Amino acid sequence: MRIGIDGRAAKWYRGTGIGTYTHELIRSLNIIDDKNNYLIFMPKCDSLNNLNSNFSIEPVESNDCNSFWDDVKVPNILKNSDMELYHVPQNGVGISKNINCKKIITLHDIIPLRMPETVSERYLKIFNDELPDILNNCEGIITVSEFSKNDIAKEFNFPKENIYVTHLAAEEIYKPLSKCQCKKIITDKYGIKEDFILYVGGFSPRKNILGLIDSYSKLPYSTREKFKLVIIGRKGPSYSKYKERSESLGISSQVIFTDFVPLEDMPIFYNATEVLVYPSFYEGFGLPPLEAMACGTPVIASNVTSIPEVCYESALLIDPNDIDALSYNIQKVLDNSLLKLTLVNKSLNRSSKFSWTKTAQDTLNAYNDILKLKD
Repeated sequence: MRIGIDGRAAKWYRGTGIGTYTHELIRSLNIIDDKNNYLIFMPKCDSLNNLNSNFSIEPVESNDCNSFWDDVKVPNILKNSDMELYHVPQNGVGISKNINCKKIITLHDIIPLRMPETVSERYLKIFNDELPDILNNCEGIITVSEFSKNDIAKEFNFPKENIYVTHLAAEEIYKPLSKCQCKKIITDKYGIKEDFILYVGGFSPRKNILGLIDSYSKLPYSTREKFKLVIIGRKGPSYSKYKERSESLGISSQVIFTDFVPLEDMPIFYNATEVLVYPSFYEGFGLPPLEAMACGTPVIASNVTSIPEVCYESALLIDPNDIDALSYNIQKVLDNSLLKLTLVNKSLNRSSKFSWTKTAQDTLNAYNDILKLKD
């Protein structure tokens, strides 16, 4: 096969779910496939500069837009007329129409349709204005969970047999490390001396950070003094709401907002924490719980959308709207060493069932299947 992949998110959107997905997909295809020929459209990316001879890079320059979605919605100019299949991983945004080959997109979720108030106006407009044409312009859809597959098929009446599920995975850097050493690094580098409860993810309202702060405030004062709440994520427009909520509840000294944390430090935080709490209202997949589980970290997460599919029986799953239940389960994990150990063992076992090698192989199977479709 001669396959083209829009790889721009691997560089421009690294650190997000879509950026991680694109990067790891290219890296893993490079490991498992030495037969098919790949043409990757992407800017210079040091972490992907040692690809095999069957991978070629077509350099792409940034348009210096203020938004990733503005940047990638300008379609790549594809000059390779021999291409048989073209794959756009970032929800199909930026897919080229001027090529005579089959096309497949990765549509991670349809959050803008389900919770439009939680995405930027720019992304919502692009999604609403362009997605119908994108779907009409492709033969297949890859998505990241059975939940998303059913959601997409129902919303767009897209044939289920042409929607392929390729679960995501934790990167190789996420693994058990010395808790003591990790806590020392965090103390030295971030000034966090206390034990802590962790949240990792975006600051979108759908992530339910307000609910997390409310549930934390219901913990006994003695617990909050011993265990801080550390919230990792780039501070966006919603940050002021979260800061104000912690101040109004009188817990601002116990809630730490780190802002952006570099990728190499994320396994350190996962290993140092007592528990990851992920009370999101909606996820197409949700990588942080899986990353935490790969580190052997206990997880409390929502019981909605794709999260139970990912975590299965290895995490405590709660109704994200039930603040009291969330608070109760946080305290329960902190107090019960046997429960914590059980969750650690289950987490490591569950996370081992996901790998980027499997994601790449499932993607390759989807490519082959799409190319077998009759025109």
